[in-house]
Amino acid sequence: MANIDWDSLGFDAYRTRTVVFSHYKDGKWSPAQSTETFSFTFDPFAQVFHYAISCFEGLKAFRQKDGGAVIFRPGENAARMARTAGYLGLPVPDADMFVKMCEECIRGNLEFLPPYGHKASLYLRPLLMGMHPQMQLVPYPEAVFAVMCAPAGSYYGEHLKSFSAVIPGNYDRAAPKGSGSYKIGANYASTFKPYKTAHDQGYTELLYLNSGTREFVDEFGSSNFFGIRGNSYITPLSDSVLPSITNKTLQEVAADFGMTVEKRPVPVDELDTFEEAGACGTAVVITPMSHIDMKPVLEEETVSRSFRFVPDGTVGPVCTKLYNRITGIQFGEVEDIHGWCHHVDL
Repeated sequence: MANIDWDSLGFDAYRTRTVVFSHYKDGKWSPAQSTETFSFTFDPFAQVFHYAISCFEGLKAFRQKDGGAVIFRPGENAARMARTAGYLGLPVPDADMFVKMCEECIRGNLEFLPPYGHKASLYLRPLLMGMHPQMQLVPYPEAVFAVMCAPAGSYYGEHLKSFSAVIPGNYDRAAPKGSGSYKIGANYASTFKPYKTAHDQGYTELLYLNSGTREFVDEFGSSNFFGIRGNSYITPLSDSVLPSITNKTLQEVAADFGMTVEKRPVPVDELDTFEEAGACGTAVVITPMSHIDMKPVLEEETVSRSFRFVPDGTVGPVCTKLYNRITGIQFGEVEDIHGWCHHVDL
């Protein structure tokens, strides 16, 4: 067993034992291989370097209460990668290959799968990269598909604590009819600079509005948005929002609890009516928001509006209930009535 403080894990790149990969060329994928070198050799003219032809996924494996190991909803991730690869013109592994390579990555790094009882997981990062050397702006069917992993705790260092966010009036996340709904690396690159500014100001998250009119909530820089009002779970419907598997899961769990699920455009003014609000994604499950400030210019001090939900650091009852149900299923503490956990033979 690796010598790791399982209770102090954050969400970081972590050198494990192996990476599993396959090369697509001449119309077929090579047999999956494992490497301990943690390096790939690419031509300097490879598409991934010049035109950002790459996409990725994120999903988690858990050691459950009974000692077994599971991956949470891997078929959903396989389908989302296939959709993104189609957008980029990349070849894509089928769902069976995707899941089997995730399983192989877990078995090759078993000492890094956190034991049950530490609220930690093994985060899997499947990555698909265009590697053909070329200058022309046309897709070419040559790629590398790799699955790597890292033991992970909470993305923000603490489990289920509320944080603050800011709406940056002078930044957009994605253009209308653009690439916002696809999990491509380039979508995240433009958030690095405003994130640094926001973090320096004490905010944890960036909440973006729709770029066309700035009238509606789109999503956070790292994850989807949801709001709670009464017995309703409300989340934006937008063509530029990434279809979050965690958000989909939360919607199904909310329905299990008898809540009304509303997926529709969410006007900015409606933020004033929510009793709870949060970000949701694989890395965090739920990050509740204490408040969201609106700034016309992120780099300046002026706050034009502020939306308050719960006191700083505290968590509302609905966010708590939803979080506990999903993590309970993941760790095998709650019955998996939907069959979301894919069991891994170790």
